[in-house]
Amino acid sequence: MSTRAPESQLWDLLRGALGTRALAIVADLGVAEALAEGPRPVEDVAREVGADPDALHRLLRALASDGVFAEVEPGQFGNTPASELLRTGWGDFAHFFGGDWLRTAAEFDASGEPPFPQMFGADFWSWLAEHPDERAAFDRAMEQGKEGRAERLATIEWRGDETVVDVGGGNGSLLRELLRRQPGLRGIVFDLPETVRDEEALGARIEFVEGDFFERVPPGDVYVLSTIIHDWDDERATAILRTIRAAAPPDGRLVLPDSVIQSGNEPQGSKWLDLLMLALSGGRERNEAQWRTLLEGAGFEPVQIEDGVIEARCR
Repeated sequence: MSTRAPESQLWDLLRGALGTRALAIVADLGVAEALAEGPRPVEDVAREVGADPDALHRLLRALASDGVFAEVEPGQFGNTPASELLRTGWGDFAHFFGGDWLRTAAEFDASGEPPFPQMFGADFWSWLAEHPDERAAFDRAMEQGKEGRAERLATIEWRGDETVVDVGGGNGSLLRELLRRQPGLRGIVFDLPETVRDEEALGARIEFVEGDFFERVPPGDVYVLSTIIHDWDDERATAILRTIRAAAPPDGRLVLPDSVIQSGNEPQGSKWLDLLMLALSGGRERNEAQWRTLLEGAGFEPVQIEDGVIEARCR
């Protein structure tokens, strides 16, 4: 149980949307990039990024109170380790969370129906396909944390010569990290044609294959789905897993770097991400029992179900 005052707990939740929107504004303006060489007067930064100086000062002052940027002298701001992250794919995350995802969350209710398709006239993935810049930003955002996911993948048991298919692998950043740690593996990144990628950067051991994982996946030895299944409800998630099971060899394996919802009241980011999945697509995060039911129903035998890595084999 938290030792913080109840009023503080509620206040942090109540003001959360303001922080989310403030991060999106400064990320879209490129404020962290403007401060890359060191602290600057807010008037100079506002002129460079095209913002009102007073409004930008107030945004940075609020964010600095939570450690994102720092007011080093009155009216002069610099980056902090947290704001530096906005120069990476975390800035793209801020763009989504404080932009269209925030607008979607404003329409979210307890009906169980995702508001995104009703608001934007298409499901989230079709909408991304129609907006290439948003698709590129999404793929950059999904790169964040790839090192940790690759490290967890590298620790599981590998034969050493497998072909790994990264289903819904985006621009291939995760598979590149895994193959760097496991030099005997070969890889296939499988994703939609509109995925923004640099195929030359994938290297000689990785191939990009276009396709829809509801219809088919390429043959391989091990199938990786990194935070893919949570995008879908149980029916659609089962369909994806059955497509993979149909393509996998008898000794094929499935590895999912994904979260497992824990019981109890301890903080867990995936409990909040679960609400975002519901709002965007009707998807969900899952607990151990729900993962087990899903995997067994698609023809897989769970080997381990732990927060961070889920592993199963064909049966």
